[in-house]
Amino acid sequence: MKNDQDVISFSANKKWLSIPEETRRMLEKNVWCGSCSEAVTIEKYTVEDSTHGIVLRGQCKKCGHAVARVID
Repeated sequence: MKNDQDVISFSANKKWLSIPEETRRMLEKNVWCGSCSEAVTIEKYTVEDSTHGIVLRGQCKKCGHAVARVID
């Protein structure tokens, strides 16, 4: 299985991995893309710490546009 995730912050990654895998997959498939104007799957993403929780930053699987998802 190919992993499209790059880690920027170990603490953010620890929080991300503490979320059940099924929930993580659901979150990956529910990221808003401003270019597609719909919820899409994020790919090639990084996991970063944020004041609001953690942030997934990556690309829209459909069009390649930059997308992000905050997880609190």
